[in-house]
Amino acid sequence: MGTTVSYCRLLEKQLKKCPPYIRDKALIWIKTVELYSLREVKICPGYHDEPLGQRQGQRSVRLSRGYRLIYTELEKEIHIKLMEANKHAY
Repeated sequence: MGTTVSYCRLLEKQLKKCPPYIRDKALIWIKTVELYSLREVKICPGYHDEPLGQRQGQRSVRLSRGYRLIYTELEKEIHIKLMEANKHAY
């Protein structure tokens, strides 16, 4: 049983500006969550799913060393809202 994923226009704009491989990885993550559920994808070590301490209720997954996909989980495992994809500063 999968999870419903929605995203805002800001994410669409940000993904258009990202390199193609980042866009592809974000779309793969979205499809994987829709097919298998967020719980299954969270345990996948390649995405490094983690809570954001400074942004309460939001989590991030790594699309690459520099890019993160930030999302909010709504209604516990039923619906997630993708917030943004951005270049992470180190």
